Amino acid sequence: MKKLTFFAIIIIAVGAFAYFYWQDKIPDGSAPPNGNVQNDNPPGDTPAVSVVAENLEIPWDIAFLPDGKMLVSERPGRLLLMDKDGRRKNIFEGDAKHTGEGGLLGITLHPNFAENYFVYLYLTILRQTGPASPDVPLVSRGGRTENRVERWRLENDKLADKTLIIEKIPGAPYHDGGRIEFGPDGFLYIATGDATNGKLAQDKNSLAGKILRLKDDGRGPADNPFKTAVYSYGHRNPPGLAGDREGRLWSTEHGRSGVLSGRDELNLIRAGGNSGWPTIQGDETKAGMISSVLHSGPNKTWAPASLAYLNKKLYFGGLRGEALYEATIEGEKVTNFKEHFFEEFGRVRSVRVGPDGMLYLTTSNRDDRGTPKAGDDKIIKIDPKKL
Repeated sequence: MKKLTFFAIIIIAVGAFAYFYWQDKIPDGSAPPNGNVQNDNPPGDTPAVSVVAENLEIPWDIAFLPDGKMLVSERPGRLLLMDKDGRRKNIFEGDAKHTGEGGLLGITLHPNFAENYFVYLYLTILRQTGPASPDVPLVSRGGRTENRVERWRLENDKLADKTLIIEKIPGAPYHDGGRIEFGPDGFLYIATGDATNGKLAQDKNSLAGKILRLKDDGRGPADNPFKTAVYSYGHRNPPGLAGDREGRLWSTEHGRSGVLSGRDELNLIRAGGNSGWPTIQGDETKAGMISSVLHSGPNKTWAPASLAYLNKKLYFGGLRGEALYEATIEGEKVTNFKEHFFEEFGRVRSVRVGPDGMLYLTTSNRDDRGTPKAGDDKIIKIDPKKL
């Protein structure tokens, strides 16, 4: 009897050990939150590709919260708070205007979010009043769009205490920029488009076609090159910003459109630098202007839509290119460039690095330029070690 009791205890102990061992080994998020995609990988092995969320509408950006939840912006004007199980709710009641490429766009968290709970949003609004200007296109009923950055406090899963950081960034149905990031120096960087007016990119008095640099409360740093919010200029439509471990700031940028589409760029951003649009493109040169570090060539289009840095590599999504791109950097040069998942997910917009070291992609197949498939739009998790 004692032997039977002894063996029973051993069996129970072994079973309990195995259960808790494998529970610890299974990474969070390895199983899809909606439960409709099976994870066939053995316990302890991270899948190369998994669907995190689906049935979204033009998800533009992602921010990861310390408690494991995500903030996801949808361009039509929704900011979703999403938990690990895929449950989501809209927590934004702002006045974002979705027209063309405008709407609710970039998100970033304050570097001290755990203490102050500050969330920054880039959005397009409809300005109904004010004098007409050829630099700000009409959209409807005499109204004109402009872009702005707002700061909110996330409290009890709700946004409160709105603070205007910067406004009156020229807007248009196209080229609204929208990416916002805190850089390696702790300042807030804001990428703005030229609002389809190339001359504004070269006008240092305009906020269009620029990389802006501000303190976290909207004030301009004393060492900004032009003593304004402008940090660099000559940009067409830069939708991606990322800092590397050496403190450098990189950006992706859309090249020319139409029948001459091509020469999308990866740029190294310098204080006071002129990236040349619309005077030079790609690897063209001109005194006083900075050529791109890498470009897609005259006959190929990436339509880059983001930028993320991880382990000496820059990753960005391609909208028209329908791919994930990977650029290995050494110093200020790209030493290797790869294309992944060509035409597998459709239009890839944002690429973010999650707290688990995985890449998180958003698709934009419901933006009237793609071909939606079942479940679109999605957030897809990629293991960068398995690319």
